[in-house]
Parts: sequence; structure tokens; C-alpha cells
Amino acid sequence: MPPYGISRGAGIVSRSAAREVTISNGPARRSHVTDELTLVTGVSGFVGAAVARALAASGRRVRGMARATSARTNLEGFPGELVEGDLRDAEAVRRATMGASHVFHVAADYRIWARDPEEIVRNNRATTQNVIDAALGVGVERLVYTSSVATLLPDPEGAADESRVARPEQVVGAYKRSKVVAEELVRAAVIERGLPAVIVHPSTPIGPRDVKPTPTGRIIVEAANGKMPAFVDSGLNLVHVDDVAQGHVLALERGVIGGQYILGGQDVSLAAMLATVAHRMGRKPPTIRVPLTPLMPFAWANERFAALLGYEPFLTLDGLRMARHHMFYSSAKAERELGYRARPYEEAVADAIGWFREAGMIR
Repeated sequence: MPPYGISRGAGIVSRSAAREVTISNGPARRSHVTDELTLVTGVSGFVGAAVARALAASGRRVRGMARATSARTNLEGFPGELVEGDLRDAEAVRRATMGASHVFHVAADYRIWARDPEEIVRNNRATTQNVIDAALGVGVERLVYTSSVATLLPDPEGAADESRVARPEQVVGAYKRSKVVAEELVRAAVIERGLPAVIVHPSTPIGPRDVKPTPTGRIIVEAANGKMPAFVDSGLNLVHVDDVAQGHVLALERGVIGGQYILGGQDVSLAAMLATVAHRMGRKPPTIRVPLTPLMPFAWANERFAALLGYEPFLTLDGLRMARHHMFYSSAKAERELGYRARPYEEAVADAIGWFREAGMIR
């Protein structure tokens, strides 16, 4: 199979001989098998594409899995082998996993809004279960599972850490609930089935190749185009997507099985983020702060029109509910145990603007 070819799985070759698998409570150890293969799910997406590139840059042989219907932008020049398959198809996941020493499950149904919110929960539960079963079935040495800070409760006193694990009923919206449910599957598999998994929690990645774009990417685009004259009093933790990707590699190399690591950057108010975007574009920063409550009827109406006309709304009820909290997080554990570092968020904003401009999203 050509290194940049696309296959539907027929060309995947399993190992010709059994491989010794070492599972420990410490950092990952190099296997005696040479030319180890690493599978990455969701490589057409923002974070998945960055993780695949980081792994290839570290000298690993990469296989990426994406749906046939996925956008191809982030697959151009993919640094490895590509296979097509739907993660909801257990057999397709098993075929893609064959021959892999390590698996990175990055893919997720990342939507803040859907006509059927429970579809998001069903998708993220089913795909994560399929990856767990496939990884255990072929005996991978390590699975790095991409969760989210969405599964961690904000700390009203400051930056939250990995100890603030949420239950499904404690989070806002179907997406967050779906990630909590999927993460619970991973933790249970570690304890009950011996899954050699490490969990990472990216905060809010921004940067280049945000094709869709993500909800935060949409805010950057709208602000850069001068279409956000006002803001709500909220805050988030911004991190360059390439730093998140490098954190995934460090989790493979140094993470503890069953361990959880926040991969974040800097805590920033929404007003400060919008001001940074405005300054990069030579615009005046927005100065009007809008209270959340009066926006609720507009969000409700926006969702109703979106459901009728078939588009993804920019303003949603769950988005406003999330904005009530300053979603600040600490990466101290990842810094201490993995050697993780993140560049200043302003560099991530600059890289995001540069890419969006080249893609024609910013005029």
C-alpha cells in the first residue's frame, strides 16, 4: 500500500507473530518490536490531525482512521497510512486496530447542538466502546484516550484540576454528558479489564487547520471579521492545538496507566481573547458586556430556526449555560509528570487567524 494511499481496510496486515505486551503502572516502555505502528482515530479533525503529525514527527509509523465522508483538507499530505471506516462499526474498528502497538482515540462527535441531542451521547459512547474492545482484542501496549476538560467540574475558587471528575447529571449539554459517559467507559475498562489507557483532557485548543471550525474557532472568525461588537462575562483556558498534540505524545511516553492529565494553556477572559483578536486585525476591541439572561430567548429562537432550516446555530441555550462559568483549568500535573509545556495563547490566536485568513474565512 502506498504510504499516502487510502484503503477501506482490506490492505491492513496483522502481525505475523505474537508480541509480548508489557503493562506497568509507570511510563510506557519501548517494545522489542521494531517499526511499531500507531493508530489515530479522527485524523480529519482539528486535534486528530495535529496528533497524527506530532506522532509522525516523533519518528513513529502512523495509521489514520477517518470516515469516507470526512472533509479531506486535513488529510492532504497525511504523514502515514490512511484507512476509511466508521467508528460506530465495530468490525471496521477491529480491522483498523490490527497490527497497532498503540492507539490514540481522538475522534468524537463534537457538537454543542443537534436536532437530537441524544445522538451525540449515543455516538460517543458507541465509538469509545468499539475502540476499547478492539484495543483489548489485539493487545495494544497503550491507548491514549482524548477526553476533555468538559468532564471536569469548574472550580469556583480558581483553576480546576483532574480531581474534579463530573458525573453525567452534573454537566451542561449533551456533548459534555457524552464525554463524561465515554470517559467512564475507559476508566471502567482500565479497572475491570486491564485496559492500558491514559486519559488526557485538552482545554480549548485553537490554532491552524481548524477546518469546521470548532465553536471557539467560529468566535475567532466572527471577531476577526468585526461581527462581535459585544461579549458575555465568561472565561476559558486557551491552548495551541500543536501543544495539545505534543501533550498526547508525552502521555504515551510518560503517562501512568489510569492517569488523567489536563493539557491546557492560559486562563483568559472572553473579553481579553476578543481584544487579542481585534488587535491582531487592527480593529477596536468590543467594549459592550451583555448579560446572559436576556440572550436566552434569542438562543431559543436561533435553535428553532436552525432545526427548521438545517444549519448549526451560533447562539445556543447550552452555550449560554456553559458561559455562566469561568472554565479555568490547571495543567500543573501534566507539567510535573509529563514535562508538558504550552506557549502563550496569543501565539495560538495569531496562528489561528493566519490559517483562517488563508482559508478564506477571514476577509
